[in-house]
Amino acid sequence: MKYRTINNPDNLSTLGFGCMRFPKKGNGFDLDEIGREIEYAVENGVNYFDTAYLYPGNEEAFGKAVEKLGVRQKINIATKMPHYFMKSVEEAQKRFDEQLTRLRTDHVDYYLMHMLPDVRSWHALVERGIPGWLIKQKEEGRIRRVGFSFHGSSEMFIKILHEYDWDFAQIQYNYIDENTQAGAKGLKEASALGIPVIIMEPLRGGRLVNGIPEKAKEMIRTMTPGWSPAEFGLKWLWNQPEVTCVLSGMNSMDMVKENIRIASEMEEGSLTPDDMNTYEKVIEEIERKIKVRCTGCGYCMPCPAGVDIPGCFKTYNTSYVENYYNGLREYFMCTAMKNETSMASQCRQCGKCETHCPQGIHIRDELKKVKRRFENPVFKLVKLFQPGHLK
Repeated sequence: MKYRTINNPDNLSTLGFGCMRFPKKGNGFDLDEIGREIEYAVENGVNYFDTAYLYPGNEEAFGKAVEKLGVRQKINIATKMPHYFMKSVEEAQKRFDEQLTRLRTDHVDYYLMHMLPDVRSWHALVERGIPGWLIKQKEEGRIRRVGFSFHGSSEMFIKILHEYDWDFAQIQYNYIDENTQAGAKGLKEASALGIPVIIMEPLRGGRLVNGIPEKAKEMIRTMTPGWSPAEFGLKWLWNQPEVTCVLSGMNSMDMVKENIRIASEMEEGSLTPDDMNTYEKVIEEIERKIKVRCTGCGYCMPCPAGVDIPGCFKTYNTSYVENYYNGLREYFMCTAMKNETSMASQCRQCGKCETHCPQGIHIRDELKKVKRRFENPVFKLVKLFQPGHLK
């Protein structure tokens, strides 16, 4: 495992374990498999694990696994303050105590203001007394480092960087988002300020592995022989010295092993001019095909009207990246062939989803496009003749 020397006071591993996509079993988490994956990761040098209050059952599952393995002293636990639920310091304390109980620990190593979208949101927390509360928690040893996760423009990210003495920051960054979100500009500003940067969505929720056009996959196979699409995406990040740690939402042992291998081999600044030229070509092909920049994070869910928003956008993109019929088949299976349907046409235009979307997607408008593309007379006729338990 590699450990960066720039802006890395805790010697964080270059690969971090994103816990959001832990493997499931039945209606819950597969605790045995989670334990095996965490144990292997720790044994191979991974020491940064990221979860959040908002991920249902995730903190508790992680806490149980860590306690059973007895590896708490070997790792850094990162979790996030759900500031959007809180009106006071008392509420912050209540939520934080709940998180410590779930995680089965007496302290959090890295504590983030979750999805801080703009300076105004930070000012609202200042008015509630949160900075003073954070200082108190640090003095008592219950929080070691304070940071924030961010989705928005580079200009807003840089403004937030200068609002507080942050210990670290977490941004969405990958070879598609180089000039969107916080972007390279924000990354370099944070690094210049001595702030460690943790990367989330390095593969855009797997879209840069399974959701890219076949032509782009062929480019990767032929122009960077031996590299998988995942390796292609991760190496682009680890090539940059300003990147402290890259989170990967790993949910299988194969994924854990592959990512550890890549992280252990990759040195900053090792990509060649020919490699960088390949990235430009692949980006151009992907940009030409993808219609909606959804990462599948699920922050927009649940939809009050029952729409499977990430599923709608995934199948919509598939219909352009692969072919129309693949997308239509997936859309039918994922939305209409359910006891509780979840089609784009169910959208009531309430807009609740848009207030939570980290990507700033105009979800209501995009769902109209999904409806027009898929829900034609043939679709409705086939749906009508599905088994009686379907609507």
